[in-house]
Amino acid sequence: MKSSQAFWDKLASRYAKRPIKDEKSYQRKLAITQAYFRPDWSVLEFGCGTGSTAIIHAPYVRHILATDISGRMLEIAASKARDAGIDNISFRQGTLDSLVLEAESFDAVLGLNILHLLDDVDGTIERVYGLLRPGGVFVSSTALLGDMKLHWRLLIRAMQVLGFAPFVNCFDKNTLLSMLTATGFSIDQEWQPGKESVFIVAKKEHDTAPSQGGFR
Repeated sequence: MKSSQAFWDKLASRYAKRPIKDEKSYQRKLAITQAYFRPDWSVLEFGCGTGSTAIIHAPYVRHILATDISGRMLEIAASKARDAGIDNISFRQGTLDSLVLEAESFDAVLGLNILHLLDDVDGTIERVYGLLRPGGVFVSSTALLGDMKLHWRLLIRAMQVLGFAPFVNCFDKNTLLSMLTATGFSIDQEWQPGKESVFIVAKKEHDTAPSQGGFR
């Protein structure tokens, strides 16, 4: 955790200045997500980075808890929220494993561009399932390294060795979908803006039993 935290702390200022690579796809993801939101909803975003997406979504829900491993990312996020006049976002440093969160306390959980950066994706999905109320949704946008061409995967590994890239988990779309459904989620929407990434809205149905793993 410490090495990942240091990597993202160091990157935070440059990360905040990066333009969105695919604005059209980003706007579509925002619109799809906001179609699920309700004014009384409580939302968790883990791996929120510098808070841009949480700030955009904030007017559509009651409250957002935005978390990240990087304290520096959260400092930038909190400053941006203040500048935007947003007061219904709470920022908290930590991971889903380290934070104490009440079971079934969120109507939506957002994990955007984060699952592929985690070692235990199965455990994270179970944790998310436990945190969602029945009928809640898990919205994820994920790079699919398992579907990338070999030379790109080798390049990423080389960058990791040199310290220019963080840990990345190499899974494909079918593996991710299987992990979600095995935990108890149903896939409500699936969209691929490109072969090497996928946007998914997974629902915790009202009539499914809560997962026994993952939350504390």
